[in-house]
Amino acid sequence: MITKTLTSPVFYSLEMIQDEVRELVQKGSVSRQQHIYTLCHYIPAREWVCVECELERADYLLRDRIGELIGKEKWDND
Repeated sequence: MITKTLTSPVFYSLEMIQDEVRELVQKGSVSRQQHIYTLCHYIPAREWVCVECELERADYLLRDRIGELIGKEKWDND
């Protein structure tokens, strides 16, 4: 889950969001086929606005698939 301390400002980089989403996919909480807007269930509402803005800045739409956001998976044992 994306977290922050109470004293620091909220900042979400695209890389940070992608890392968190990859973790959710690995845990099975979301699938790569679901829409990006599904992630709002896993991020506090007051922070979702910041995440949404960063995704928009990177030209992602909330209707895009999570798989598009995190890209191809890399397997270490291949």
